[in-house]
Amino acid sequence: MKRVRRLWNGIVHPARIVPLAFLAAVLLGAVLLSLPISTPGPTRPPVLTAAFTSVSAVCVTGLTTVDTATYWSPFGQAVIVGLIQVGGFGIMTLATLLGMLVGSKLRLRSSLIAQAETHTLNIGDVRHVVRRVAITMLAFEAVFAIMLALRFRARYGDTWAEAVWHGVFHSISAFNNAGFALYSDNLMGFVDDAWIMFPICVAIVAGGIGFPVLFELGRRWRQPRAWTVHTRLTVYGSVVLLVAGIGAFLALEWTNGGTLGGLTAWGKIVGGVTGGVVPRTAGFNSIDYGQITPETMAVNYVLMFIGGGSAGTAGGIKVTTFFLLAFVIWSEVRGERDTNIAHRRIGGDTVRQALTVVLLALAAIAVGTMAILLVTDYTLDVVLFETISAFATVGLSTGITPNLPPAAEITLMVLMYVGRVGTITVASALALKSRHRHFHLPEERPVIG
Repeated sequence: MKRVRRLWNGIVHPARIVPLAFLAAVLLGAVLLSLPISTPGPTRPPVLTAAFTSVSAVCVTGLTTVDTATYWSPFGQAVIVGLIQVGGFGIMTLATLLGMLVGSKLRLRSSLIAQAETHTLNIGDVRHVVRRVAITMLAFEAVFAIMLALRFRARYGDTWAEAVWHGVFHSISAFNNAGFALYSDNLMGFVDDAWIMFPICVAIVAGGIGFPVLFELGRRWRQPRAWTVHTRLTVYGSVVLLVAGIGAFLALEWTNGGTLGGLTAWGKIVGGVTGGVVPRTAGFNSIDYGQITPETMAVNYVLMFIGGGSAGTAGGIKVTTFFLLAFVIWSEVRGERDTNIAHRRIGGDTVRQALTVVLLALAAIAVGTMAILLVTDYTLDVVLFETISAFATVGLSTGITPNLPPAAEITLMVLMYVGRVGTITVASALALKSRHRHFHLPEERPVIG
C-alpha cells in the first residue's frame, strides 16, 4: 500500500503532471488528426504529419509541415483550433496554479508580504482560478473574433459563416500565440491591413503577457508604483522589447524588396509593427521570413529566445527571466552584494533558478540545432532560426519545415514539447525542491573570466 501511495505521489508531483497532461492532449490530437475525416481526400494523413501538427497545436507553436488551409478538412481545422485552445488554457491555468503552489512554499513572513502586495488567491481556490482564466480567455477571444469577422465580411467578401469562422479561428490562434492561419500564405495577404493585423497583434500581446499580470493590471492599472516586481518586469520589459523589435524591423527591412520594400509608407508601418510583435512567440508571418536580412534574423533570434510573460500563452525563457538576469549583471558590475528591484531584494535561489532555465534552454537549442545539421544540408543560420522558433514555441519559419526529413521533424517536435512544458516544469520543480542546509562548507573562489 505504501509503495502504491509513493508511486501515486510521484505521478501527481507538479514536475510530472504538467508533461503528462500535455502528452495526453498531444496523443489525443494525433489520433483525431489521423482519421480520414480530417483531410478532404479519402486517405488517412501520415502518422508523423498528424503527430507534428498535434504537437505544434497543443504547444501553441504554429510550425507546420503541410498547408493548414488546404491539407486539412473543416473537421481537421476544428481539431487544430480545439487543441490550440486546450493547450493555451492548460498553459495559463497550470502555470498560474504552479506559481501559487510555489508561493505557498515561502516562509510565513514572505507569504504574508506577498499576499499583502498582490492579494494573491489562496492555494485552495483552484476552481476560482480556473474559472477566472477561462472567462478572461473567452472574453478576449470573443472581442477579437468579432473585430476580425466584421473586417473579413466587409473588406474581403466572406459570407457571414466564413467571416465568423475565420474570425474565431484567428482570434483563438492569436490570443494563444499559436500562429496557425487558414490561408496558404499565412497572413501575407493582409500585410498592410491594419484592421486585421493590429487586432491580431493586440491579441498576441494580451495572451502572451500572462494571467497574473492581466489580473493585477485589471485591479491596479492606474497604480504602477503598487505593482509587484513580477508585473513591473513583465510590463516594462515587454514595452522595451516591443519598441526595440518594431524599430529594428522597420529600420532593417524598410527598403528590402523581399519584405517591406514594395509597400506604401503606411503598409510598411503596419508590417513593421507586426514584424516586431510576432517574434514574441506568435508565429504569424505577414512577410516572407525566407527573405529577411541577416541582421533581422539575428534580432529575431533574441526576441524569440526571450519570448513573453510567465503564466501566459507565449514561450521562450520569459521576459521576467531575461530582465531579472539583466538586473543581476548590473548589480554585479556595480559591485553590489544584493540584487534589488523596485525596493525588493531578489533571493539567491530565484537567481539560480533563472540561470538554470536559461542554460537548459541554450543546451536544448544547441543539441537540436546540431541534430538537424547532421541530417540536412541547410546552413546554420536557417536551422538555428528553426530550432529557436520550435523551442520558444514561436512558429516562424524561413520555409524549410515542410522539406525536413523525418528525423529533423521529430527533433522539432521534441523541441516544441520540451520548450512548452519544460520551462514551467523546471522552474516550479526547482522552487518546490528548494531546501536549506544546516551547515556551510568551506568557501573557495575559482577564477572567473
